[in-house]
Order: sequence, then structure tokens, then C-alpha cells
Amino acid sequence: LINKRIVSVGELLEGQIMIALSKLEKTTRERMGAKETEKITAKNVTNNKLITNQMKTFFNSSKLSQFMDQINPLAEVSNKRRVTSLGPGGLSRDTAQFEVRDVHATHYGRICPIETPEGLNIGLILNYATFAQVDDLGFLKTPYFKVNDGVVDYEDVRYLTAAEEIGYSFAQSLVKIDDNNRIVSESLTIRRDYNYLIGTPKDVDFIEVSSKQMVSVAAAGIPFLENDDANRALMGSNMQRQAVPLLQTEAPLIATGIESDIAKYSSYNLTAKNAGVVTFVDSSKIHIKRDETGVTDKYMLRTFERSNQGTIIHQKPIVKLNDRVEVGDLLTDGSSFKDGELSLGKNVLVGFTTWNGYNFEDAIIINERLVKEDVYTSIHIEEHIIQFRNSRAGKDELTSNIPNVSKYAIRNLDEYGIVKLGSDVNPGDVLVGRTSPKGEENPSQEEKLLNAILGTKSLAYKDTSLKVKNGHGGTVIDIQVLSKENNDVLEEGVEKIVKVSIAQKRKLKPGDKMAGRHGNKGVVSIILPVEDMPYLEDGTPLDIMLNPQGVPSRMNIGQILELHLGMAARKLNVKFVTPSFDGVKKPDIEAALEEAGLDKSGKQTLIDPITGRKFDKPVSVGVMYMLKLNHMVDDKMHGRSVGPYSLITQQPLGGKSQNGGQRFG
Repeated sequence: LINKRIVSVGELLEGQIMIALSKLEKTTRERMGAKETEKITAKNVTNNKLITNQMKTFFNSSKLSQFMDQINPLAEVSNKRRVTSLGPGGLSRDTAQFEVRDVHATHYGRICPIETPEGLNIGLILNYATFAQVDDLGFLKTPYFKVNDGVVDYEDVRYLTAAEEIGYSFAQSLVKIDDNNRIVSESLTIRRDYNYLIGTPKDVDFIEVSSKQMVSVAAAGIPFLENDDANRALMGSNMQRQAVPLLQTEAPLIATGIESDIAKYSSYNLTAKNAGVVTFVDSSKIHIKRDETGVTDKYMLRTFERSNQGTIIHQKPIVKLNDRVEVGDLLTDGSSFKDGELSLGKNVLVGFTTWNGYNFEDAIIINERLVKEDVYTSIHIEEHIIQFRNSRAGKDELTSNIPNVSKYAIRNLDEYGIVKLGSDVNPGDVLVGRTSPKGEENPSQEEKLLNAILGTKSLAYKDTSLKVKNGHGGTVIDIQVLSKENNDVLEEGVEKIVKVSIAQKRKLKPGDKMAGRHGNKGVVSIILPVEDMPYLEDGTPLDIMLNPQGVPSRMNIGQILELHLGMAARKLNVKFVTPSFDGVKKPDIEAALEEAGLDKSGKQTLIDPITGRKFDKPVSVGVMYMLKLNHMVDDKMHGRSVGPYSLITQQPLGGKSQNGGQRFG
């Protein structure tokens, strides 16, 4: 990293504007040469389209311009803290060698060694570490506390770049420090010029700020990260970014402490700009009267909005009437937050045991309770858009009188031809009725015959309505009409745009992907009724059964520690915070289990309800935080009988989007 710098947005835009201005200069000079001197005005020799078009192409088609990932708040934070070696002026995926992708010693505290995509882009797309900052020259720097003669000065925080670190000695944040801020250990491991040596407290120049300094925000959200294999930790941090916001949120019993920090800095939440007292609060707005001036600040909440990925953005107030708030206090819980903590999943009772082969190959067996009680139910919003254009043949009409459509399909339309708010729609239903002029088309043989017999003219209009696609459907929650008559800004040739938002409640079903925070992912294979689920001796049925063979070879032992500590947490009714690399140790977990009145091995006897007999061996049972991921079977399921064929090969088209065939397996 000594030789690498970050090129920020501003710099990229500056480059684009320079290109545009040089183009502008060229055309302006040409025009000035062509016109007579009297006729030259600023307007007719310059062309401002050049600059706007250059900016548009940059934002719309540049490799470095991405659509923000908004599946959940963590995905957004992570997307905004991402750097890449690809793109114009960078490397290409094919030529990038192993050295470029590898973790380098200078990444420590600046770039996360864990969070990077699997696949072609591995090591080329990276994320900032938790405390990393970019300086004015574009170099990454990371904070340290100064150490003078073995005493840590917590007031003196220094941000150092990779080049500035050379020649100094650094101690880890986990060394023992007494009440006078003096380092206790006689000898300790120090890092000097990226080599590790054994030294004394007197040798130390700086000490790290925190144990999670080297990992990114997503990786810092994994408890017991130090007990997981790095490959699985990579999957764990990438899968937390794909967790869907659930209908009812629940904070993890085993947290890492970074959850509340994400809540403060997430754009999903509202924080108080000024201190004051809450004077009004409901589901859509919060009013706060400022202390000094008595002016009322009004905060509008976002309710049932669609994110870029179709998940829900919804804010609920967490302050009450007459509450005092300080600057920076949280006012709302966004989607995936609970009481100011990031809450991506649910705490469920998990047992590691097999059951009739239904959890072969990482499959997951779930209890019907999770479906009935809406534990993993999420809301998804789809936006459907239709345009009304003017063409030479005539113009599109908004109407409820559509040719050749059944009465049933248009049952939800109002007299104008737009679906009514709150209607439940199914595939094939018309959302917005539109007829377009047919133009100079050749009528078919049948039409000619009918027209000759009946003596009628063929219809001048054809049905081009907006219909609900296969596999979609739900409740209409929002309708927007943009038109030239209301002075909305529309493209040329477009008279009207109608947008219809449809919300779906999706329950957990077989085929949905679920995961823990340790890269332990799987697909739901069967939903067992409560009465068939193995239960503990006190009669509590399990919620989820995972395959024990999924643990040893993958070496993500963090999930087992989380499982046992979670069981103790639920029994003792407390929450545990275990920051990465500075977490709860094995003796502490055993002590917590014994305090909760459980066996310190963490294993319990299970009873099979079908036979009523006990399982042969005790089973590891506990509470684990499981997420439901964005890969849902509803989006992927697809079937066809007869559909479109490719013109040349006469084979069916491929994929769901073209209503084609699809291979599976």
C-alpha cells in the first residue's frame, strides 16, 4: 500500500469534466472560425450538451459507477466503503496475478483481509478496515495511540499511512494495561517494519486502538471470528450483506458491539440534529422542539419504501412523547434494526443432528412454527412502470375499455383504467389499461375473412396494457401518475408515466437459502410440523436442525461457541458481547453454562417424538443467530409448457426472463 493511492469520486469526475471541456473548446473554436464576428454570442458558439452528456455516460455506464446495494443497512455501509483495482486505468480480471490479489502486510488496519468477493474478483475488490481513513493525497491511514516509555497516552491519537509506520514499533491492542495506563507485560510481541519481534514495553512507540482495527465492518459483526477459518469468515461477512429485512426484528443474543455503531452511521436511521424535547410523534413524523430557540425540527419518516433490490425500507419511531434527546441520538429504527442495534436475523433454537437424511449436503430442517408465527417473514416491493407515448401512428390511450381481455382480468380497474389502491392482484391481471394504434400492419387471414363476412373494419387499436408477470402478485400499495398536464418533467414523446408498487409478504419455504454468521449456509429442505420435531427433556421442540458433518471439515468452530453461549444467554436472560479477537473464552462459556444450570459440555438429551425414545447420544443444542438470505425460491422458480423459440436453431429460449427453458441440477 506504500505505492498505492485511492482515487476518489471527485478526482474521477474532475477527469470527466476535463475531457468534456476539451471537447467543448474544440467545437467552440470551430464555430467561432465559421461565423462572422458580429453574429458571435456565447449561446450560439457553445454547446453545453457536451458536458452533461459526458457526465451522464460516466454515471450510467462507467465500470466504477454502481447501483447502491440496499438489501439491508449493512450492505449499504459496506458498499460505500469499497475500493477496487479494476476499471479504467486499473487492472483487468484476466491479467491480474496472484501477487496483486494477495493480502499484504501493509493492509493491516487499512484494508480488510477477510471481506472480498469469492470468484473472479477475489482480492481485486476490497473493503476498508473499521477505522481506516483516506488522507488528502489519497493514501489510507489507520489510528494508533502514542506510547511514551511504556505508558499509553489515550489523548494522543495519530493517524499513520503505511509509509509513516516504517521505523516505529507497534503493540497489539490486547496487551494488559494497568489503571495508570502502563503496559504490564514484561515481554510482548511487537510489529516493526512489518516483522514481528519480542520486545519490552519500553520499545513500544504506538499501540493499536482496538482489536477490530484490522477487519471491516461486516467481518467485525461475526462473533468468535478468531475461531473461524478465514475462508468461512469471508462467506460469513459476504452473506450478512445479503440478509433480508424481516417483518419483526430481533437483536442477536451474542453480539460483537459493532451493531449499535452501524445504527448510528446508517442512512436508514434518523438521528437528532439538535437537542430538545419530543413534542409530537406518530408513524410518519417526529417533531422536536429545540432547547435554545424553541424552534420545532420536523423529521419525516420513510414508510414502506422500496429499496434498489426490492426489499423494504421502513422506519419506526423509538422515542416517546416528552422524551429528551441529545444531538446524535437515534430517533427511529430502520428496517433490520431493533432498539438501535443492527438485527439482520433471529435467535432460534438449533440442534446439530441428522433426521432421516433431510439435512444431507448442508440442507436445513425447520420447524413449522417459524412459518406460522412469521418468524422469517419479509416484505418485498416491486415497482411496475408503463409509459404512454405519442408516435406517428397516433397516441397511446389510458382506458379501462381494452379489446380482447376477460372481465376477470380487469376487475380491479377504476373508470380511468388504473388499478385501485389496496387490491390484491395475481399473475395475468391488468394493472394499467393501455391501447396503442395498430399502424399499417397486415391483418391475418382470419381477420380478413371475418371482416369480409361481417362487413366490419378491423380494430384500429391493440392491447398493450401493463399486466402482472408470472410469479409476481401481491397487494397494490402505491400508485403514481406523472403527466405533462401536471407539469412533470418527462422525456420527449412521453405523455404520461404510471407507476404501480406491489408488496408481497414472503414466508419461509423449502428452497429458500438461510445462513448463520460463520459462513454456515444451507437451503431449507423440509418444514416439519411441531409434533415431529425432536424436543428437549423439558418439552421445547427445536426450531432448526443442522447437519453436524458441516462443521469439522470447514473449521468454523465459532458457530459452536455461539450456540453454547447463546443457550446460556437465553436461560440467564442476558446478552453477551464478544468483540472479534477479544471475545469470551472457553472457560467463561463453561462457567456461563454451569450458572444457567446446564451441562458444561453444552450437550443435551433429545427425544424423538415419533418413537418417544431418547437419541443415543447427547446432542449440541443452543441458540444461534440465523439469517434469511436474498436468494429466495420465489424469484428463481420458473416453469413453462409451450413458449417462445429461437428463430435460427428452433430451440426454446433460455432463462426465466424470456419465459424459456431452464436447466436444473
